[in-house]
Amino acid sequence: MTTTIQLELGFTGTQRHIFGRRRELRLARAQWWFARMREAVEKAWPEPAATTTEQIWIPGANRTLKV
Repeated sequence: MTTTIQLELGFTGTQRHIFGRRRELRLARAQWWFARMREAVEKAWPEPAATTTEQIWIPGANRTLKV
């Protein structure tokens, strides 16, 4: 039994649809990858501990500004 496969060429827009689907897949992979990278960066640097600020006075450090 012999089967013949025929390749059809034309400008019906199917080619554009295939490329559009590939682009969607590529964008989805890129979004997934960047999400993982953001997650890795967030885990790499822990958030700084909450600190209270204290303003101190250093004796002899006061100066006047002359303009």
